[in-house]
Amino acid sequence: RAAAAMEAAGGIGVHDFSGQLGEQLVHFHAMRLRDSLFLWVGAAPALASLAVAMCSPRDSVPVSASLLGDPSDPAGVSLARRLGRCCAAGPGDPRVRGSLAGRGAPRAGVALAGLTCGLPSKTKKQIFVSYNLQNTDSNFSLLIENRIKEEMMAFPEKF
Repeated sequence: RAAAAMEAAGGIGVHDFSGQLGEQLVHFHAMRLRDSLFLWVGAAPALASLAVAMCSPRDSVPVSASLLGDPSDPAGVSLARRLGRCCAAGPGDPRVRGSLAGRGAPRAGVALAGLTCGLPSKTKKQIFVSYNLQNTDSNFSLLIENRIKEEMMAFPEKF
C-alpha cells in the first residue's frame, strides 16, 4: 500500500523484467519518474553508458545525446531516440487540447516505433537509456526494442 500511495503522489515507480533474446539473457530495469523514464538494459550490473532523448515542440525528430560512455557507440542513443520518437500533432488532433497549440506550437507526444502516437502514458517524457550490452548489432537491438515494447503494452502503468 505504501508503494502504491507513493506512486500516486508522483514518486518513483520501478519495474524489472528479463528476456531471453537469442542466446543471451537480457535484464531490464525501468524507473518511471514524474516527467521521465529511466531504462537500464544489460546482462550484468554496470552503468557504462547513458543517453537521453526528448521531444521538441518544433520538430517530430527527438533531440538526443550521449551523456556517459563511448560517444562512438550509437546503441544507447539510437534506442533512446526510437523509444522517444515524437509525433507532431496538428491543431485538429485531440492530443493537442490543453497544450501549446493555441500559441502556435503543437504538442509532441512520445511514442514507441511502430505504435500509435496517442499512447497517453508516453507523452511528454524524457527517455534516459543505459545500454550495457556488448552486442550492438541492429537485429539484436530490434529484439531489445521489441521486448521493451511488449512489456510496455502489457504493463503501461509501469512506464
